[in-house]
Amino acid sequence: MRIQEKKEKKPHIKIVDILKEHWEEFLRVYGEKIPKDMRESVKEAVEKAMRCGDPRYGYAEYVCINCKGKEKKRVAFTCKSRFCNRCGKIYIEKWVEKQTERILEVGHRHIVFTIPEELRNIFYHNRELLKDLSDKAAEVIQYWYREKSRKRGYEVGIIAVIHTFGRDLKFNPHVHALVTEGAIDKNKIWKEVGYIPYEYLRKAWQKVLLDLIKQKYPKSIKAKVLINKLYRRYQKGFYVYAKRRMESAKGAAKYIGRYLARPAIAEYRIIEYDGKRVRFWYEDHETGERKEEELGVLEFIGRLTCHIPKKNFKMVRRYGLYRRDLNKLAQKIIGLWNWINRKVKAIKKPKQSRAKSWKERMQEAFGKNPLKCPCCGQEMELWKIWHHKYGTIWSFEKDGVRCLEEEETKQRRRRYDREDTGRGASLRGSGEGTYIQLSLSGMWV
Repeated sequence: MRIQEKKEKKPHIKIVDILKEHWEEFLRVYGEKIPKDMRESVKEAVEKAMRCGDPRYGYAEYVCINCKGKEKKRVAFTCKSRFCNRCGKIYIEKWVEKQTERILEVGHRHIVFTIPEELRNIFYHNRELLKDLSDKAAEVIQYWYREKSRKRGYEVGIIAVIHTFGRDLKFNPHVHALVTEGAIDKNKIWKEVGYIPYEYLRKAWQKVLLDLIKQKYPKSIKAKVLINKLYRRYQKGFYVYAKRRMESAKGAAKYIGRYLARPAIAEYRIIEYDGKRVRFWYEDHETGERKEEELGVLEFIGRLTCHIPKKNFKMVRRYGLYRRDLNKLAQKIIGLWNWINRKVKAIKKPKQSRAKSWKERMQEAFGKNPLKCPCCGQEMELWKIWHHKYGTIWSFEKDGVRCLEEEETKQRRRRYDREDTGRGASLRGSGEGTYIQLSLSGMWV
């Protein structure tokens, strides 16, 4: 009888462990190569990631009151950094949930605007240009819609996400744009449009991008020579990909969310780490084949950290129908259009999303309440919040009793108001004086 040997499980290699072992060495060797205006942002992001989930830097303590405090659980603070492999995933989930309020129920097109290799170094040393990159991509799309019919004044919806890394981790800035396949005209009417010509996208993208470089370096001879060289080399324009179409609005939000804040590399792609070198794999974009690459550990860290954005830099920008001042109106217009043209049963009001708590996310992932007492089965109560800089921020003994008293006072007031309403009228005070609320609905004196 042939016995099959069990394969040994590959050890999970964590990026945070690599950083903890070599971060100080990286700063000594390559710290000066980080652009000056980026150094503080990079250091802060990496140090936050290294502290993520470490109770020495802060935690929330839960206690089972039913067991008289015998059972306790400490939940360490997370860093909430986009650079962190663990927190980046949660950031994306929260963002996608929030977008369900804003995303329009129409077809969307995913368009990727790329940059030739000759220009990437300019954007690496001038990170403020990344915002212009996003603006220029939106400008290309908006111009086409507006020129399509100047009289109707089309307004299209665009969500643009800046991405700075390729699959091999090299610095490769590009823009992922989620574009509505249609627009609203000046008469507040929705018009479906399914196709923007590739030739226009490539040529227009090339022009606005090279015009941006010309504006940034108006007196530079090197810049002029480079611009002329790129026009000759890329006669069909810069590469733009626009094949993926999405019917579902929620699916579109999830798809673009993948590019929002994910780390440069997922940890399952790291094959081997021996303390000196890191070997990882990626799928070649052109051939679809799996390729492997091996780097020295300091070079690997350098490839990761070069994608950290400046603090408070917005990776996502909204244009047209996705601007805050236009989005609510666009929701109503498109809701009515769907009701008339697509036989939708009712005009759906956008759902108001609520941020899920840590407990709810853990229950969804593992199917268990993380705060359930292992002794009696009751849910533990928050007892203390502690931070390494500020000490005890909140405690049940000091602040919890006051909170309970305030809640009891509110409940008594609500009961009192209901009783008075039942008797016919209630007397209330306001900053302008006293007014009477009569029991007749909608009548105020």
